[in-house]
Amino acid sequence: MTIRAVFFDAAGTLIKPVRNVGESYARIAHNYGINVAPSEISPRFRLCFAAAPPLAFPGASAGDIQVLERNWWRHLVELIFEPWGRFDGFDEYFSELFSYFAEPESWALYPEVRETLSALKERGVILGVISNFDSRLVNILEGLGTAKYFADIIISSRVGHAKPAREIFDAAVRRHGLAAQAALHVGDSSENDVRGAINAGLKGVLVDRDGDNEPTLSLRISSLKELLSFVEDEAKNSKVT
Repeated sequence: MTIRAVFFDAAGTLIKPVRNVGESYARIAHNYGINVAPSEISPRFRLCFAAAPPLAFPGASAGDIQVLERNWWRHLVELIFEPWGRFDGFDEYFSELFSYFAEPESWALYPEVRETLSALKERGVILGVISNFDSRLVNILEGLGTAKYFADIIISSRVGHAKPAREIFDAAVRRHGLAAQAALHVGDSSENDVRGAINAGLKGVLVDRDGDNEPTLSLRISSLKELLSFVEDEAKNSKVT
């Protein structure tokens, strides 16, 4: 079937922090008298983030979402710093940290993103984002000049379901009246992006820029530019069959 829509994960697929997360946490903490090495914070971040509940709030009203998002991140940051104890000025520290990661300047696009999005758009492909992020993502993508490419930016905290739950993928294809088989989702997580997409009936593509992901039966690419030939091949095969 011809690919009519391509959905993207955000962090790790389209965008990345300008500085390592551990470095940013440590730099800002230093302003509040806490001297912890980035090399100590980074593994704590990965551990606590992986164990955190989904960033999704089923049944929450639209007006409560941003408060719930902020509280989710606050609890996560508290857990990250647990080995070093709660410190004076934590409230101010968290506010500065949360604001820092809301700024587009704190993020960078991967080099091939603009070229790939533009080329897909020219081919008439519907583009969207499916991300386990929060409401800050919209402003980040706008600031980086890429929001204009997307018909939808679907965020787990707003939808009430987080990847790999099929409901978030269902929401994406339903908005465009598409069959799931006509959509492709690409991301850097074998579980959340690839397995989640496949279980929802979409095609799943793993972007593995460093070649360090576990082997998978899905299509694996090292650059988003490789999507162009895949979409074109799918279109040709569809015409043949």
